[in-house]
Amino acid sequence: MHRFRLGTADLAATSFALSPLQETVLSLRMWTHPGVYVWQTPGFERLRPAFEQLDCGPLLCSLIATNRWVPDFLTPRPPNPAPDFRSELAVLRATPPGRLRTELEQAYLPHDRVIPEPLAAGLDDPARLLARIADAVEEYWERCLAPHWWPRARAVLEADLVHRSRVLAHYGAAALFAELDSRLRWADGVLAIHRKWEAVDGDVPVDGRGLVLVPTFFARGAITSISDDHPPMISYPARGQATMAGAPASPPTSHALELLLGAPKARLLALLAEPASTTELAGRLGVTPGAVSQHLAVLFDTRLVTRARHGRSVLYARSALGDELAGR
Repeated sequence: MHRFRLGTADLAATSFALSPLQETVLSLRMWTHPGVYVWQTPGFERLRPAFEQLDCGPLLCSLIATNRWVPDFLTPRPPNPAPDFRSELAVLRATPPGRLRTELEQAYLPHDRVIPEPLAAGLDDPARLLARIADAVEEYWERCLAPHWWPRARAVLEADLVHRSRVLAHYGAAALFAELDSRLRWADGVLAIHRKWEAVDGDVPVDGRGLVLVPTFFARGAITSISDDHPPMISYPARGQATMAGAPASPPTSHALELLLGAPKARLLALLAEPASTTELAGRLGVTPGAVSQHLAVLFDTRLVTRARHGRSVLYARSALGDELAGR
């Protein structure tokens, strides 16, 4: 069990962030543990030919332990709410090489009893091993995830953050933590992660360092660093994962609403029960982003939807008037 001790100032400073580097590293679980993250399976099967062409594939797969743990240095806490992959990769490359052996042992020895050979063989020169790992992660990102998967994934993750921020603003921290994941327990200034199968037990005083909450597609429940020495961070299962499996059918709309708004705008209003970007909406509807933008502009001008910027994306959601009109 990990227990994060949050004072009043720590709770006020708790924030959200995205991490393209974390998603890159944790997505390697798709190749080592197929079938665990079912909503991602269709998309990653489409990526398989590109992944299998990577010469660094064996090294990448060795980064995932058989119990799905990963060494802490591979998933540093995001330096800001919406970092790009390059800035996070620079943090990874700046890891002190002397940390590698300790963090590899923490990740692999408790369960696997041995560090995988591709990693163990490089520990005589940890700086070179770190560079090889970073190069492999960068190649995987560039050839597999960045062009084919990340744009849509980022939109879903950003929508998650907008939703969580609203829960925090409207209902407070207790409601937020309860909704994030059933493994989390909040009481008397302590946020605890309960995992029955894990022997690790530690207290993590936040002490002004801030707690950062990061959504991910590749966790079955709330997770954190193996070691308690790292800046406080909790990753939790993202909302909206089902939308990554394909283009789902739009929610039903009433005939009256379609007569009033037209079918395209009515379908958009139905989809916007949760925040979404123009790119995400276009993917779900199978139309161009330009077409979606035109309809969203009308819905925004008539106060049926709201919009908010997160990072480089603009997210739309139904307004209270839109909810009333949609009958939700």
